[in-house]
Amino acid sequence: MHWQRISLAVAIALGGTLAMPQMSQPSQNSTQGALRWSDASFPVENFQGYSSPFGYRRSPTGEPTTEFHNGLDFAAPEGSYIRNWWAGQVIEVSDHTACGTLVRIRSGAWEHVYCHMKGRVEQTPQGRAMVDRQGGLLILEGQRVPTGARIGRVGMTGRTTGPHLHWTLRHRGQLVNPAVVLQAMYGTQAQR
Repeated sequence: MHWQRISLAVAIALGGTLAMPQMSQPSQNSTQGALRWSDASFPVENFQGYSSPFGYRRSPTGEPTTEFHNGLDFAAPEGSYIRNWWAGQVIEVSDHTACGTLVRIRSGAWEHVYCHMKGRVEQTPQGRAMVDRQGGLLILEGQRVPTGARIGRVGMTGRTTGPHLHWTLRHRGQLVNPAVVLQAMYGTQAQR
């Protein structure tokens, strides 16, 4: 992934540069060693730009209201693969909210949610799963997924005006601006 383009897009989306807040990086099993921001995976393939930043915004559906947008939207062609940011465990799959088809993953003190994906939730012999047959994906609740694994595809499920990935991050239950995390990732990867 070309991190200069990502960093510039993050800065444009946020109106400037940011300082990284005091947060722990996701933890990993001690037998595997410590994780670093530089080891994280950018969450979407075929990235085209940021279509909506974290924070208050005008309603994207044309309503004359302001609303809080709890994530960062990544524009990408419909069907582009979504990658897991950090290794972790799938704690929820759902397809019945404004977020559309989603996968929620816990990585230590972090939760990351991927929304508006193709596919749907089904009860399988192995348990509840997000199933995207055309994309060749079956993501089970309770399953462990490695960093960078394909976990979905960009779609238009739920409340959306176009194909994109809506990505929400929480650290110890508190919302975090994903652009701040991407900037920290870029900073450590650029130093390599």
